[in-house]
Amino acid sequence: MTQLLLLIMALLVLAHVPPGRTEFKRCWKGQGACRTYCMRQETFMHLCPDASLCCLSYAFKPRPLPKPESG
Repeated sequence: MTQLLLLIMALLVLAHVPPGRTEFKRCWKGQGACRTYCMRQETFMHLCPDASLCCLSYAFKPRPLPKPESG
């Protein structure tokens, strides 16, 4: 009986574990991830279609265009 109870508990725990990287939708040409909160090494780029944040790693963040000099 205890083995059956242990088996049922293990199956319930495995059913609630999210899959690896498939839990996040991709954005920004496949380099970003749609999440509720961005991680520490990521920056917010824009909103995803489901109103979550498109988080992009600082390594992939595009550089801002240089400002034209007025003279």
